[in-house]
Amino acid sequence: MRRRIQGLHNADRSAADEVPDGLYLVRVTRAQYRWHAQKPFYILCFAVIEPKESAGHSISGRLYCTPKALWKLSWFLRDFGYDTESLGRDEIDEKNLAGLQGVVKISHAVINGTTLLNLDGFAPTGQWEEVSITPPSKASSEVAR
Repeated sequence: MRRRIQGLHNADRSAADEVPDGLYLVRVTRAQYRWHAQKPFYILCFAVIEPKESAGHSISGRLYCTPKALWKLSWFLRDFGYDTESLGRDEIDEKNLAGLQGVVKISHAVINGTTLLNLDGFAPTGQWEEVSITPPSKASSEVAR
């Protein structure tokens, strides 16, 4: 027997609050190191600043600290403007990560029924205007000129 239950799809609030794949201008709100024998990582929490329709949402993701993944952690730290002296000493202070701003590219992947957020790329805040999508109304007026 099949039943229709109105509003059932709205019960999953996690899907409704999910930020779609794309580029976002963000600010780091929290960073926490988590030790794991095979894959130590940082949990990073971001507050979305731009685009305006997503402002106020949060994004959380992991950056691994394994030897193979250090390039990505370094990329994040460099593009978000982390202290170069500390980087030169191979030091990361979690307190100094909070408040850093930059651009992050995210995507979602479903693995064994669990949705994971991937941090695919980073860019400095100054490049937001270059990498963000031009609104259609502005693009059409530029084409008309």
